[in-house]
Amino acid sequence: MTIEHLKRATKTPETETDTARKVVTEMLAAIEARGEDAVRDYARSLDNWTGEIVVSPEEIERRTRDVPEGVKRDIAFAAGQVRRFAEAQRDSVKDFSVELLPGLTTGQKLVPCNVAGCYVPTGRYAHIASAYMSVATAKAAGVPTVVACSTPYRGEGIHPYVLYAMQVAGADVILTLGGVQAVAAMAFGLFTGKPADIIVGPGNKYVAEAKRMLFGRVGIDVFAGPSEVAVIADASADPAIVASDLVGQAEHGHESPAWLFTTSRSLAEDVMGRVPQLIAALPPTAREAARAAWRDYGEVVVCDSREEIVAVSDRYASEHLEIHAADLDWWLGALSNYGSLFLGEETTVAFGDKTSGPNHILPTKFAARYSAGLSVHKFLRPLTWQRMDREACRTIAQATARISRLEGMEAHARTADDRLAKYFPGQSFDLGVAVSA
Repeated sequence: MTIEHLKRATKTPETETDTARKVVTEMLAAIEARGEDAVRDYARSLDNWTGEIVVSPEEIERRTRDVPEGVKRDIAFAAGQVRRFAEAQRDSVKDFSVELLPGLTTGQKLVPCNVAGCYVPTGRYAHIASAYMSVATAKAAGVPTVVACSTPYRGEGIHPYVLYAMQVAGADVILTLGGVQAVAAMAFGLFTGKPADIIVGPGNKYVAEAKRMLFGRVGIDVFAGPSEVAVIADASADPAIVASDLVGQAEHGHESPAWLFTTSRSLAEDVMGRVPQLIAALPPTAREAARAAWRDYGEVVVCDSREEIVAVSDRYASEHLEIHAADLDWWLGALSNYGSLFLGEETTVAFGDKTSGPNHILPTKFAARYSAGLSVHKFLRPLTWQRMDREACRTIAQATARISRLEGMEAHARTADDRLAKYFPGQSFDLGVAVSA
């Protein structure tokens, strides 16, 4: 086995975590102690926002009335794609009941969360797509109340395109808040009186850390840190397209890893020559982000075989994974760790990020090894139930009593004993040896 790194990252996804953890700890403590007043203070100091936090229907209409019709059509199209995919996911899981024994019926009932909080980042870019990715999916799952938050954009409230996307996707309440204070406000039910059961949506390292620290008190979708992309390419791949796709994701931010795994050294070297040129041609905001991301987090790995690439790729567990190689069905069957898979040159991450349908809120920082991206399943709880008649109780109670006593749990066993005594008086059963100590 030969695996060669032509380019190694100088930083890892954990490099900046300690700083974020300290800041978020202080902010969450202050918000929990002082509530809405603390949130307003953070909104003023961090986002220069002193306006209303809850966006009224009148304000939504005022700020979105000038959204061009073409923009509205594009947003409605993309939101519809996401909604239809989410509805298909919902239809793939169903309530059911099954008779495990004569007289013993068990089942599953899918119940949505009552309140979902959807965070939509707006910092370097206006993340229109993140609005419908989270909100439309929650509504497709049947969540009654969806609270959406986004940062004030250039001091003038939520970006009108983001606001329109929230509205089209079906948000019930919209808050002009960003960062840790937004996550905390949704978790604690500030400004709405409805604490979120689950908080979803991408964000920077502070947002990700806030979600991590609040997990348990609320559910979360994924540990979504800076965006990641990996491209698997063989000698048949087009180096210009591969380089373009790496840069296309590196523009997300200074800490966004972009990785290339290939069996072709010549392709790897070609791509490495093209990436800096493509970055240099970007507008200033994207150029600054992509240059830092490629410099500090970019990696290029050359392997001897596609089997080696699978091993490397599964270890990295990239958020987005593109395949530019022959025999796409083989790769689909062989790979197991990724947030979302993009098969073939025609299918790029940007399509998934914006309009194709599957959700773009995906696990990062190796979490794809054990977690999937946002879906209707995140908002649904498969609640179980059971019912039995007395004949089924006769069978279940005896085994339960014996196992409980083997475990030393006498009170558990007696709940079975008492039922057998009531339903079948005068009959004897093997109930195990009573616990004496």
